[in-house]
Formats: sequence, structure tokens, C-alpha cells
Amino acid sequence: MQRMALSWKRTRTRVALVPTMGALHSGHLSLVRRARQRVGPQGIIVVSIYVNPTQFGPQEDLARYPRDLPRDSAMCESEGVDILFVPDDAGMYPQRGTPTGFSTYVSEEGLSRGMEGASRPTHFRGVTTVVSKLFLLVLPDVALFGAKDFQQAAIIRRMVRDLAFPVQVMVAPTIRERDGLALSSRNRYLSTEERKQATVLSQALREARSWVRSKPSGLSAQILRGKVFRLICSRPAARLDYVEFFDPDTLQLARQVKPGVHMALAVFVGKTRLIDNGRL
Repeated sequence: MQRMALSWKRTRTRVALVPTMGALHSGHLSLVRRARQRVGPQGIIVVSIYVNPTQFGPQEDLARYPRDLPRDSAMCESEGVDILFVPDDAGMYPQRGTPTGFSTYVSEEGLSRGMEGASRPTHFRGVTTVVSKLFLLVLPDVALFGAKDFQQAAIIRRMVRDLAFPVQVMVAPTIRERDGLALSSRNRYLSTEERKQATVLSQALREARSWVRSKPSGLSAQILRGKVFRLICSRPAARLDYVEFFDPDTLQLARQVKPGVHMALAVFVGKTRLIDNGRL
């Protein structure tokens, strides 16, 4: 992969990378289309598929994360993807866990502390490490990510700035189902009834926007958090993991929530953990 990427650099061919963990859906394909707009018909689009073990905690869904490479490959081909890069664990983390094996990680220590970082303490170290490796292997001019993982995108942007990666990070809007549910590979875990109840995440965003608009001078984050908690609990299958209100640029938590503040939440629907976010 890296030898091929270096050959593109020599010919000044523009390259776009869309990093994924597979189980592709329309949200991923929207990133591919944006990538083509960025690099043009003569550019190269690389889609990587890698279920990265270092971003999963011990009790998380690494073993059962959906994998369907033939379907993903067909979807990429239909969208004009040039390279489908599918590394394995042995290639990405040679002999990890042995005395002489892989032992170097990339950690962001500011933006990663709260929200997903608090709920999943080792998650972002795995994300920044694998994205760093993908950047060094593919050498893209531009890399595209979805806004559903808002904190992740902010951390990757900070990593690119701090470590001087020569890549432009683009974050595309969240793609949703007609009923508002954000597209996610994990949605396929949901039963029919859980799928209906999962719309409570996007409903919580809509309701929070309404509550904030009704008091533009500011609403206590504690009061708003309680409102969201009660809404989530009104769905029998749903359990709130966290909801936070923060500045979208710095991720600093807000005590008073005013229009323009961002909201992010994570909710267990049955055993499936879903996330969503949006500006209020």
C-alpha cells in the first residue's frame, strides 16, 4: 500500500482516503462521493476496511462487529472506488502483546478526556493510532470522516495539527434514515422493536433544540440533562450512557446551554450502544 502511495506522490496524483470498519452503508458512500469531488476524475479514492481491535474495550463488540467484505467490495466498486485496502491484524499490529512486538501508540490528551473518552477509556488511543498508520500507509491529500462521530473527528483534526500530518481532514454531515436515526453499522444489531425505540436519540436532539430556543438567554446544563434523561427513560429498551453540552470548537463543557452549543449523547438500546450529536 505504501509503495503504491509513494508512486502516486511522484506523479502528483491526488489521493482521498475514506477510513471505515466495513459493514458499509449510505453514510459511507456519501463520503466516497465527496471524495471524488475533492480529487476529481483523475484522482485516486482509497477506502480502507479494518475492524481495529485497539479501539474496542474488553467487554465491547469486537468479535461480533458486522463483517461482510463481498458486499462492501461490491458497494465500493459501484461507487468507483479505486483501491479497497483491507489490512489484517498481523500487518497493522505485528506480534502485538509480545516482548518484541508492536508497542507504539498515539494518544491525544485533551479533547479525548470526556464523553466517549470517559465511557470508553482506551477507545481514542486506538483510533488515533490506527488513523495515524492509515495516513502513513496511504499518504492521502484529504481524508473524509462523518460528523456522527463528532468527538472523533475533532480529535483527528487536533492530531493532524499537532503532529503536522500533511493531510486535509474533511467532516461530512451525518446521514440519517427518514425517521431521523443516524446511519450506523451497529443499527443492524437492533430488533424490530428496538429499532423503533432507537429514534429517541434524534428525538432528544430535536426536543433539546426546542427547549433551548424557548430560553435563548441560556438553560442550565443540569436541568437540560435531566430533561433528556427523562425522555430517554420513557423508552423501555433505552438507557442513557451520557449526554453532554459543549463548545463545538474546543469541546469544553457548557454550564449554560445557549443556541450554538453542541449536544452529544450515547444511549444503550437493548444491548446496542448508539451515539448521536448535533448543534442546538
